[in-house]
Amino acid sequence: MRHYHHKMNKIAAIGFVLFLVISVSWMNQMPLAYWEGSLDSLASQYRRPIEEWPTPVIDAGVPWEEFSSLPKVDSHYFAVMESPAVVLGKYLFFDPILSGSNQISCSSCHNPQTSWADKNTVPVGNDHLEGTRNTPSLLNVYARKTLFWDGRANNLEEQALAPIEAHHEMNMELSKLIPKLKAIPAYNKLFIAAFGDEDYAMPEVMKALAAFQRTLASRRSRFDEFIEGNYNALSDQEIQGLHLFRTKARCMNCHSGKFFTDDAFHNVGLTYYKRKYEDLGRYLVTNDPADIGKFRTPSLRDVMNTDPWMHNGLFWDMTGLLNMYNSGMQMNSATPEQKAADPNYPVTDPLMKKLNLSKTEIQSIVAFLHSITATKYRMRRPESLPR
Repeated sequence: MRHYHHKMNKIAAIGFVLFLVISVSWMNQMPLAYWEGSLDSLASQYRRPIEEWPTPVIDAGVPWEEFSSLPKVDSHYFAVMESPAVVLGKYLFFDPILSGSNQISCSSCHNPQTSWADKNTVPVGNDHLEGTRNTPSLLNVYARKTLFWDGRANNLEEQALAPIEAHHEMNMELSKLIPKLKAIPAYNKLFIAAFGDEDYAMPEVMKALAAFQRTLASRRSRFDEFIEGNYNALSDQEIQGLHLFRTKARCMNCHSGKFFTDDAFHNVGLTYYKRKYEDLGRYLVTNDPADIGKFRTPSLRDVMNTDPWMHNGLFWDMTGLLNMYNSGMQMNSATPEQKAADPNYPVTDPLMKKLNLSKTEIQSIVAFLHSITATKYRMRRPESLPR
């Protein structure tokens, strides 16, 4: 009997050790949100300087930056807005004279009333033709490393040409644009003031447009105030959303830094390869099969003002969009058989994984996204245009 009890105690001890090993292993693999306690406890971990926040859960090898706040409005802002190149650029941006029909301006798609996007699934341009990709907001475009969803432009000056020329956008023959502008004395004076030369051409048009667009910046949000020490700026639910964003929801693998973007390109599973809505994304720029279906990570600053979302404007509801990410988005990723048969068959980015977020957790993330969305600032259009 004594031997029996000794044996049973030994088995129980081994079982307990195995339980501890399995439990610790499980806890080490799970995001903090699974096991760190109440919302009050979670909030206390974030209502402190950002360098003391819990470390985000980032996959190995993924570059990221800690969040940082936007600056307060610079006292030089108004002087910048009155500089000759910006004044000229603003007129050009809002003037339909840049289009072949004299009916479409840059602001037709990048509307100051809708956070410099257009609230359409895809834009509608010349002859009421639809584009194929959603209009991105121009907010903070000065900070982007590349432009367009596929990154085909490296700066704002280069970017300006494409929509002016495109038949389904502004449909303007560049050889005719400069004579149109030079026929207007008021524009000639503006170009001389901006560039000191009456013999201007397309490079000056592009520089002026770029100068104006570089002034389009997000206003500070409640999240910026929170980072800087106003710990009542976010609710407990929003803080839970912030924590999930950094951990279980895996958002910070792509959306980090001051502007909530890595400025990189990812295939999140919306390529529609060899289907009606196929868009091969960055591959059309690089011709690199590894880029098939990849699109630039958008900034999430003011995200709740810039719907619909994704490169194709597919989602009008943020909960629906998060449900998509929650699924892991692997349904369109190439199987080994498909990849063997077609080496160009797109593979969804391995950063996309099933998240197992609850409805309550998704609601908290939506709440957090509202906290990084600032009050809408609606720049006034020019009361009149140079004529």
